[in-house]
This record gives sequence, structure tokens and C-alpha cells, in this order.
Amino acid sequence: MLNILTISGSLRARSSNTEVLSAVALLAPETTQVTMFSGLGELPHFNPDLDGEGATPPEAVGAFRLAVARADAILISSPEYAHGVPGALKNALDWLVSGTEIIYKPIGILNPSPQSTYAQAQLAETLRTMSTVVLEDGSPILPLTGRRLNAASIAADTELAMMLHQTLHAIEAAVPASRQKRLDLQLPRSQSSNGG
Repeated sequence: MLNILTISGSLRARSSNTEVLSAVALLAPETTQVTMFSGLGELPHFNPDLDGEGATPPEAVGAFRLAVARADAILISSPEYAHGVPGALKNALDWLVSGTEIIYKPIGILNPSPQSTYAQAQLAETLRTMSTVVLEDGSPILPLTGRRLNAASIAADTELAMMLHQTLHAIEAAVPASRQKRLDLQLPRSQSSNGG
């Protein structure tokens, strides 16, 4: 079983980013489990004093790290605010920097707005700095601007579904090498790695 964790960079209810990720779950094959992390807004502001030696990170941070640790791959869809990555999403990534949960894991970045290119590039650079594998062929720009679509209608749209299927295929192809590299470095395995 392949385990993909999805993260929406928007805290807004009915966000197009969240709908896109929900569509991915609808399109995923039975051999793939797609789980959306819903606690982005519950994470406290990153504070190194709460994350250092002898410190106990907040409960919400522990839950987030566990979700990332259990995943074979991560799929993020994010809006762009003032030519940048939303603060809540960047804050979440900051909480992962000191750990090994995300290292060498494949990451896809979905961009539902063709006019918003700064945040996607910035997010990719941040993730590469964190030693993840950003999948170019798993990071499409989706033509959603001006279209009020929900998860079901996105999954039913031929063009959008094809792009999301390609993202899923890219992730599936990248996971074996990621698992092996983490194993070689004796990093903790995701729970889904036991048994394929």
C-alpha cells in the first residue's frame, strides 16, 4: 500500500487547493491511500526553544510529524499570497526541519492558479533545502482560475483528471528509490513500507 499525505496550504473553507487534493483521493487507485492533514491551522508558531534538546514539542506538532513520518510521499497544493508561500504552510515546514520525517521523500506541488508562479518556485526551493525530492513531473500547474469546481467535478474533468493521474504516477514511480535511500541511511520507515 502506497501512503500519500496531502497538505492544503489554505485554511479557507472550500478552498480550491483543498478541493484539488480531495479530487486526488477520488482518483487514486485502491493500492494508494490518500490522507489529508487537516491540522495546519492548529500548529503553533515555530519556536526553536520548544524543539531543542530536552524540549517537548506541542501535541499538534507531534501529530503533524507522525503524519509525515507515516507517509511514503507528500502532495501539497497551495495558494500564493503577496508572491509568497502562505505563512501557515511555511510554519508547518519549519517544524519539520530538525527531524528526519520528510528527508528524501517524494513531494508533488500542485498549483491551481496559472498566474501564481512565485509561491510554487519558493516552496520547491524550501523543500529541496530540506532534502526532499521535488517531482517536476508531479508538480503541474492546473487551469482552475475562474472555475468554481468541487472535488467531484475536478475528478470528472478529463484534462484535470489526466494531470492528477500523471502526478500520482510520478509519485508511485519515485517511492521505491526513496524507501531504499532512507533504508540505506537507516532513517525510520513509513508504516506503509512494511509489506509493499
